[in-house]
Amino acid sequence: MTGGRGALGKGVVEVLQAMGAIVHVADRPDVQLDDEASATAFYAALPPIWASIHLVGGFAMAPIESTSLADFEAQWRLNTATCFLTCREAVKSMRKGGVGGRIVNVGARPVIAPVGGMAAYVAGKAGVASLTQTLAVELLADGILVNAVLPSTIDTPANRASMPKADHGKWPKPTEIAETIAFLASPKNALTTGTLVPVFGQA
Repeated sequence: MTGGRGALGKGVVEVLQAMGAIVHVADRPDVQLDDEASATAFYAALPPIWASIHLVGGFAMAPIESTSLADFEAQWRLNTATCFLTCREAVKSMRKGGVGGRIVNVGARPVIAPVGGMAAYVAGKAGVASLTQTLAVELLADGILVNAVLPSTIDTPANRASMPKADHGKWPKPTEIAETIAFLASPKNALTTGTLVPVFGQA
């Protein structure tokens, strides 16, 4: 699992461990998930895995005229490139296990409900969505199901502090999103693949 130390990540870890899962969290200083060698080494050191959950990513917003190519590339690297590398290495590990598996990525609501002023971020998350749907087709015969959740603004202390006047009561809670992620990553999910699951409720 990547992004396990963040607010959403902690919620997902808690739910998975309550289900009896052994969780390997990739959030260590020596693991750089946008670096091919580092991502490969992390997964190679694990026993064959059943599920891989990819929460790591980054957010930035700015009008298009104020967005540099470096800004755009940074969002692509933080969101799309990390998703690509972790999905690829997860598939290698799952194939070693020989019993299929589950991959859950994290996109964002603006992928299906566009918002202005965040072109680089949305493009990066659109890459996550496209990878999810493409891999779902490619890996179906292996019994590997691939899905993504699409949160809106999540109810975290940091988001509340940055948007104090927003209606925080409508924001999805980390534990609520975690329950959906945990289901998609579990053997109970026997059919669902290639989906972009909205997890924003009334937000």
